[in-house]
Amino acid sequence: MKIKYILSSLLIIAVMLTLSVLAWMKAPGATSESERRPLAQFPEISVDTVLSGKFTKEFESYATDQFPFRDSFRTLKAISKFYIFRQNDNNDIYIHDGYAAKLESTISDASITNAVNKLNYLYKTYIEGKTSNVYLSIIPDKNTTLAGAGNYPSLDYNKLTESVVSGVPFAKYIDVFPLLHYTDYYKTDTHWSQEKIVDVAHAILDAMGAEKTSDYKEVTLDTDFYGVYYGQSSLPLPPDKITYLTNETIENCKVYNYEGTDGVLENIKPSKVYNMDKLNSKDPYEMFLSGAVNLMRIVNEKNTSGKKLIIFRDSYTSSLAPLMTEGYSEIILIDIRYLASHFIGAFVSPEEFENADVLFLYSALILNQSMSFK
Repeated sequence: MKIKYILSSLLIIAVMLTLSVLAWMKAPGATSESERRPLAQFPEISVDTVLSGKFTKEFESYATDQFPFRDSFRTLKAISKFYIFRQNDNNDIYIHDGYAAKLESTISDASITNAVNKLNYLYKTYIEGKTSNVYLSIIPDKNTTLAGAGNYPSLDYNKLTESVVSGVPFAKYIDVFPLLHYTDYYKTDTHWSQEKIVDVAHAILDAMGAEKTSDYKEVTLDTDFYGVYYGQSSLPLPPDKITYLTNETIENCKVYNYEGTDGVLENIKPSKVYNMDKLNSKDPYEMFLSGAVNLMRIVNEKNTSGKKLIIFRDSYTSSLAPLMTEGYSEIILIDIRYLASHFIGAFVSPEEFENADVLFLYSALILNQSMSFK
């Protein structure tokens, strides 16, 4: 019996020593592809950092992030929590009916106030007195219907919506909550599936009095799409497939992407609505209008009405905006998470706001985390 304990102890020591040696030999990774975040790096050693305790704290994060076989251990932990210990979530990610979502139940009053203040600033600085066609629509996240179905806590979406709508009285509210169900979203990601939101596009276009169409060709890509919840859950979930909608209008639109340019429209080479190169990136959803971009213009030369739409948006709009191109000669997309609000006038002239339709289109998740607004 004593030999058994000795052998067990030696085995544990050997494993710990092996992992320790591997940890020191392993080159530190820069990012976690599965979690889509940067990994902690070895902290600076100095008298100040050691005495203040900063080095110890940062080294703990470094050791956790750079641990050998980290992703394998994360998956083992998640499988154990879900399927052995029958816990309801891992890393605040839960699974119901095959759909993954993040537990989110606390409204940040500070964030909602910040969002409302920012929208008021945009209105007073660029829009007031130039057009009365100002609209607001809030995009519900998957939790709106999934959390209740699985008996999980969720945000008070009525309170969130009322707080934002009452704070921007200059905007006509377009309610799309009744049109969306958790099955309209990707199983492993936060975003909605484009082929499921034609009715959302129609509802918004109808409210703004713009032309719409249902004439789309549906294309499903072979690329496997592992959304953000796949990595955060650490579970071997089946991948999604991306389906996109296209027609002659979308295929002929010209997209002017200001990202990485000198900001002069005439110097920007136009591209397509769907950027197939992004299918090989860490986030294939970025194929829709190239993903997170501070400013872009979509020009539809087939529409000769001169009608213009300006959208203040987040990433959900990337897959919705293509379905709105039929009704406008030009759509301008502005993302104030990446473009400081006071710089907008350098790229969008006051004249462009004259008689334009202006839409504030934000997900409930972003409004509840609006400190990213610049």
